[in-house]
Amino acid sequence: QVQLVESGGGLVQPGGSLRLSCAASGSDFSIYTMGWHRQAPGKQRELFAVISSSGSTHYANFVKGRFTISRDDAKETMYLQMNNLQPEAAAVYYCNARSDLDRRIERWGQGTQVTVSS
Repeated sequence: QVQLVESGGGLVQPGGSLRLSCAASGSDFSIYTMGWHRQAPGKQRELFAVISSSGSTHYANFVKGRFTISRDDAKETMYLQMNNLQPEAAAVYYCNARSDLDRRIERWGQGTQVTVSS
C-alpha cells in the first residue's frame, strides 16, 4: 500500500507563498487520484484540491486562482503551490491517495502545519 509523507509547511507572512510536497512510496503512484485537505482548529477537515491519475485538476472555489495542485509521477510526488496566503489558510494540511483500481483503498499522510501570521 502507498505511504505518504507531507513536507513544506511552516510560517509565512500574509500575502506570502508556500509549496507543499506529498511524497509517496510503496505502491504504483500513477494509479492514485490524489487530494489535498486541510483542517483548521475547531473545524472539520475539508478537501480543496484534487488531481486525477490522468492529471485533471479540481479546486474548491475558495482556493481557485491562488493554489495549484500538480503531480510528478516519475518522482512519485504531488505538490501544492499556495500563493497570496491569508491568515484563514492556517491549518494542518494533509494529502491523501485513493486507488483508481479499488476506491476502497485510501491512504493519508501525517499532515504538515501551515501558519500565516505577521
